[in-house]
Amino acid sequence: MTIYLIRPGETDYDVQKRLQGSINLPLTEQGVVQVDEMVTEVSKSQLDRIYSSPTEPALSTAKRIASKLGITLKVLDSLANVDLGLWQGLCISEIRSKQPKVFKQWKESPESVCPPQGEDGEEACQRIAAALRKPMKRGKSIAIVASEPLASLIECHLQGREPELSESFCKEREVAHCQAVELPSPVPK
Repeated sequence: MTIYLIRPGETDYDVQKRLQGSINLPLTEQGVVQVDEMVTEVSKSQLDRIYSSPTEPALSTAKRIASKLGITLKVLDSLANVDLGLWQGLCISEIRSKQPKVFKQWKESPESVCPPQGEDGEEACQRIAAALRKPMKRGKSIAIVASEPLASLIECHLQGREPELSESFCKEREVAHCQAVELPSPVPK
């Protein structure tokens, strides 16, 4: 079984270094180019199916790949990106300057901080485990398309590692971030 974890093409928020969370934003023109370039990489993998988050830009990335490769796309609502509540749309630097104590705590121990009106990391991890249970039983080569921070949490889950919430939640994505990562066969749970 081969699993590709695909991070979608860029959005305006990525360029502006803003937290997207569960806000639906379209791919930029550069984001579409990134996805098209990445299709060549995953086309060699004989994927059986693509699973995707229902939130943009992951969904449009997954649709584009599925269409170009002629494979089945299954959207899983429980792979929606982490809801960062009132922090969505803010730059990490804004959170750092407006709420320095909360930011420090979030950086050091994100599981102890829930963004105002948002979702905490433990909730997201539980959703991931439930969402991937059935696809993992299929035993076929699949791709999972998800945005940050959900993508990093999925990677930890599939590798049988404890979630690295501080990295996942505080990660500022690089502009050229559309990538497919081939993961080793998952660790049995």
